[in-house]
Amino acid sequence: MKNMIRTLLVLAAGVCLAGVMGFAQSSGKAVYQAHCQMCHGASGIPNPGMAKMMGIPAANSAAMKKLTPAQMFASVKNGKGKMMAFKSQLTDAQIRATVAYFRTLTK
Repeated sequence: MKNMIRTLLVLAAGVCLAGVMGFAQSSGKAVYQAHCQMCHGASGIPNPGMAKMMGIPAANSAAMKKLTPAQMFASVKNGKGKMMAFKSQLTDAQIRATVAYFRTLTK
C-alpha cells in the first residue's frame, strides 16, 4: 500500500512539473493569445475603438513593420505609451517568442 501511494505521489508531482514546464516554455502564439490578443486583435488588427482609444497600430501597418525585434521586445518588456509593461508577467524567452509570432502577423 505504501508503494502504491508513493508511486501515485511521484506521478502527481511529475504531472504538475510537466504542466509548469509547459507553461514556462509556452509558444509565442499561446502567450499572444493570453496577454496581447485582447488589445491587438487575434490577427494583429485591433478593433477600431480600441485602436483609437489606446493608439494601437495594426500589425501590418508601416509603423509596425519598421520596428526591429529588439524594439518590439523593449516595448513589451518595459511598456510603451498606454501599453503596460510585461516584465513581471513574462520571461524574456516568452517575450521573444511572442514578438516572433507577432511579426508573422505583419505579412
